[in-house]
Amino acid sequence: MPATSNLDFSGLGRPLADADMAQALAILGLDAGADMPALWSVLTVESRGFGFLADRRPKLLFERHIFFKQTDGRFAATAPDLCAKTGGGYVGGGAEYDRLARALALCRVAGLGDEPALRSASWGLGQVMGFNADAAGFQTTRDMVTQMAESESAQLAGMARFMASQGLDARLRARDWTGFARRYNGPSYWKNAYDVKLKSAFEKFSSGISRDLRARAAQGALLFLGFNPGDPDGVLGQNTRRAIAAFRADAHLAAGDALDDAVFEAIMSRAGLAGG
Repeated sequence: MPATSNLDFSGLGRPLADADMAQALAILGLDAGADMPALWSVLTVESRGFGFLADRRPKLLFERHIFFKQTDGRFAATAPDLCAKTGGGYVGGGAEYDRLARALALCRVAGLGDEPALRSASWGLGQVMGFNADAAGFQTTRDMVTQMAESESAQLAGMARFMASQGLDARLRARDWTGFARRYNGPSYWKNAYDVKLKSAFEKFSSGISRDLRARAAQGALLFLGFNPGDPDGVLGQNTRRAIAAFRADAHLAAGDALDDAVFEAIMSRAGLAGG
């Protein structure tokens, strides 16, 4: 199937709202009070708790061993860094899109269309594999990627639908981190200590640390605007306060580092994220 159009992968990049978290918990049948720390633990381990790069493209990791399976090893001899029986070769951040672009080009020249390359990457907040698009509730991987570029709401809902389809809600409810990691990250989960990281994150969130989604949305907008607030985590730390102060100065607002309503609205408006 030939490619229908080029993809730039950059969308609106709308951060999570409270309604999005409620929707995900409902899909999974989890309790908003008792199980919220478990959900945040997964998001933190998978994507550091935010689904976008600074340029509003969904976070991505290209998996060469999946590309090998998706293409029957067709490009193993000519592009072993992209197509191999074993995983690895990661470069991280936006450079993962360079790897994806090369894989897309290979597939298009070979007349395979975009799907094999798109299916070989994990996407967004929950790092859902492209080949799981159907289980995540999307018609195609292209559809999944397009929606995930627009909002973390689509990223989280897709993750929740995939988890529910695999019975992973029960693993979260039981705090079975090993069982969850094995099914969500694959049999080699132990190499990156996914279960240990999940348990540690859960203990942190259960201790009372929470995520202020309003502050997190402002952090995401500041990241998109180039003010470097650090990882959007809903905590107004020093990096975020410096970013707010810099934004205030740039926008000719009163000096300070507080995220009051007027400043919040100004940040979201300039980032094209006001309302909705």
